[in-house]
Order: sequence, then structure tokens, then C-alpha cells
Amino acid sequence: MARKRKYKKQADQAGSPAWMTTYSDLMSLLLTFFILLFSMSVVSEERFREVAESLRMALIGSSSDSILDNSGDTVGDLDFEEYGDLNEYEGVDPEEVSAEETPVDPNYVPEQVLELYDTVNLFLEEEGLEADVTLSRDQEGVYIDIQEAIMFDPGLAELKDNGQETMSRLAGLFELFDNEIIIEGYTDDIPTGGGRFETNWELSVARSVTVLRYLYENHDIAPTRLSARGYGEYRPIVPNDSAANRTLNRRVNIVIVHDDREEVPSGTE
Repeated sequence: MARKRKYKKQADQAGSPAWMTTYSDLMSLLLTFFILLFSMSVVSEERFREVAESLRMALIGSSSDSILDNSGDTVGDLDFEEYGDLNEYEGVDPEEVSAEETPVDPNYVPEQVLELYDTVNLFLEEEGLEADVTLSRDQEGVYIDIQEAIMFDPGLAELKDNGQETMSRLAGLFELFDNEIIIEGYTDDIPTGGGRFETNWELSVARSVTVLRYLYENHDIAPTRLSARGYGEYRPIVPNDSAANRTLNRRVNIVIVHDDREEVPSGTE
């Protein structure tokens, strides 16, 4: 009987005390809590390494008082001005925040526009039109600049023979793709003097519509692709302070619009 009691006593003393189980669970929960807290914060790569090292030292034993950095800073000591007010991002999709805060390079030109520009440039060279028009590009698309002397007589909105020939040759270019086409009319600052067109606005719009109708009626360019604008004298490319500059400002721009919008089933945007 004595032996049995001794064996039972030894069995009762085996293993760790019951409070150690509770303590280890508490430590695990605290560690999980701080890891979640850290994962929701925004920190630098350097600070991430410091936190990882602090956690490692905490697990194996260390005299450090902080798990954030070596200086002993606590969460309350962090400078949140470096990261901004985190409350303003509450409930916001991180992808949306990233997209909104990404700076846009004003000189950036999409790859599709560069390809379109090369296509137009090659077409103009093959048609021998590079001497009659000026070609440019930006984020919005490709611009074909045609001087007034080729298209219209001063103060009039009827296409000259040279203008009709030029537009007929350009129509072959527009058939290569289905982008939207905007015809823009510009004038200099010399008043029209009344008559059919009271202001340069009316003159510039009439010229744009004339080009639009010619493309639609004579070359079957889809009307849904065409639109016209008239800016009159108010968007000069050079100051209207000389005859040469006024000649440059009297022009018609044909804009081949870069369109990267996704199609939707309903046909609406």
C-alpha cells in the first residue's frame, strides 16, 4: 500500500503547474494581437526589420522595453505626420487610395497613342502630306494640324479644291481604325467684319462642320465617330501680334482621340 501511495504522489507532481497553461495562452494572444496591430499600420521597410528583430529578441529573452525600435519609443510616441491621418482612410479601398495618390506625369503618353502616332506619321509620308500638315500627340490622342491656306479662303467656310483633295487623302487614314475624330476650327483675332459670320466663333464652327460633313457625305466616315468644335480666336498657338503668327493661328485640327474606355453591355458609360 505504501508503494502505491508513493507512485500516486509522484504522478501528481509530474508536468507544469496549471497556471502555466493560462499564462502561455495569454502570451500567445498578446503576440497575435500585436502582430495584427502591426500588420494594419503603415511603416517603412527599415522599421519592419526592427520590429521583426524586437519580436525575435522578445521570444528568446531580452532586456529591451520596446518591440517597436531601439530608442524605446512606444506606439503613442510615433510621429503619425509621416504617414498622415490614418482615420481619413477608414472604410476606403486601399486600391482606390493608391490610385488617387499616384502622381500623373503630365508628359506621359500612352503606348496606344504612340503606336497610333507612328501609323499616322507613316501614312502621311506615303501620301506625301507631311509638308502640308503638322503632326503632334499627347495623352488625349494624335493631332493633325492643317493650315487655313490649304483648306479655306479668308473669311469663308467652303472647302477649296486643295482642301477637298487633302481631306480625301486623309479619309483613307481614318478608315484604318475606329477612333473618335474631332474637327477643331481656329482663327486669328481679326474681326470678321459682319456678313455671314458675325464673329470668329461662327466662322471657326462653320469650317469645322464643313470638314465633318465632307468626311461623312463623301467618304462614309461613320457620323457617330465625328464631332466639331469651334474655338475662334481664343486658343492661339502663338500671339496674334504679326501677320506670320496670325497665319499659324488660322488652322483646322483633326484630333484622333485615344479611347481606352471599356465597353459595357448596355452601351452606356
